[in-house]
Amino acid sequence: MKYKVLFSILIICLALSNVLAQKKVYYYTINDNISKPAQRLTERAVKDATEQKADYILLELNTFGGELQAADEIRTLLLNAPMPTMVFINNNAASAGALIAIACDSIYMAPGSSFGAASVVNEKGEIMPDKYQSYMRSLMRATAEKNHRNPDIAQAMVDPDVIVKGISEKGKVLTFTSEEAVKHGYCQGMANTREEVLKAAGLDGSTVNEQHLSWIDKFINFLVNPVVSGLLIMCIVGGLYFELQSPGLGLPIIIAIIGALLFFAPHYLEGLAQHWEILVFICGVVLLMLEIFVIPGFGIAGISGIILILASLILTMVFNVGFHFNFNPNLDSAAQLGKSTLIVFLSTVLGFFLSLWLGKKLITADTRFGSLALKTRLDTDKGYSAQDQRMQAYVGKTGTAATFMRPAGKIDIDGEILEAESEHGLIDKGTPIVVTKFENAQLVVKKAN
Repeated sequence: MKYKVLFSILIICLALSNVLAQKKVYYYTINDNISKPAQRLTERAVKDATEQKADYILLELNTFGGELQAADEIRTLLLNAPMPTMVFINNNAASAGALIAIACDSIYMAPGSSFGAASVVNEKGEIMPDKYQSYMRSLMRATAEKNHRNPDIAQAMVDPDVIVKGISEKGKVLTFTSEEAVKHGYCQGMANTREEVLKAAGLDGSTVNEQHLSWIDKFINFLVNPVVSGLLIMCIVGGLYFELQSPGLGLPIIIAIIGALLFFAPHYLEGLAQHWEILVFICGVVLLMLEIFVIPGFGIAGISGIILILASLILTMVFNVGFHFNFNPNLDSAAQLGKSTLIVFLSTVLGFFLSLWLGKKLITADTRFGSLALKTRLDTDKGYSAQDQRMQAYVGKTGTAATFMRPAGKIDIDGEILEAESEHGLIDKGTPIVVTKFENAQLVVKKAN
């Protein structure tokens, strides 16, 4: 009986030792363009792997590249991770993807995959001037040296003038196939699946914890997509313009507010939108409202409001810390700012014309909810008049300009404030005026002699 107890204890101890000996692997995937959402996935991966005390991080990567800034952030996260990192290139790791792959301690590739071609290009795929390539060259070399890989090979993936004997010819940017990467020591081996990668790495039987995103994370990643951001800007611009054209309707301004919240909130959570950028947007809206509802005409306040609104939308989509923007001569300087500017201006123009079209359709057309516009004909031969004939009584009366008139404004006649417009030129506030006529439902005034 005593021996049976000892034997059972021994079995339990062996089982516990096997469990304790199992390695923990944290697994996540990037299967899209390299951008802010991919950076967020990596930030979460390193954080979760550290909290779970994982022994390794395994990234399954398939990308044609993307934003250099996001790739640089991902590279830094992987280089500084407290545990070894592995990447499984499942099809492609081009451009920014090559930088991310080199940042990992171990590289495994699926048969038929490719890896390299990290030259900086514009949105048309054209090679950018050398000043844009220099930063990427140094980044690739430094990353390769950090992980004890041949830096000349890494540089050849960016610079077509770099010659690596037996590997890279002059005039061609280097791209490795899976077989070539293994042959030249840039890949630890080939595998078809995640399980084969773990087996090749000597981690067969390890516990694998996959990254699972909450619906909130998925929703945020969806909202920060440039296409979705552009649509939200269209809602903001279109809603504001529609509300200004039809004050009191309510729905357009609600759409604009929701669009602004959905635009700024995820960018703020992603670290793109700063407090001051949101404040600039609010100030712009306030100035625009003041110009429309308080200050007659359209002048400095309105123009300043529009500029502030557009500037805040553009800068929100560009990475910065406080007031510092990292505009180095690389892909992320003019390219990122130009991309954000293009998105904002195209969305603004489309939102403006869309609001015009919707305004015509919703206000003048019959809908299932009924027409929003009065269509009854009020003909003059039936006694109807488009003008308030009581205003005719003010013709010939004198008063003063209650506001600056350019040319529209307000006038004061015997203590009564009325809307009016100048017949000739601008009229300063406080200038004596005389009402010359009433036409088109508007009092017309000129400076009194």
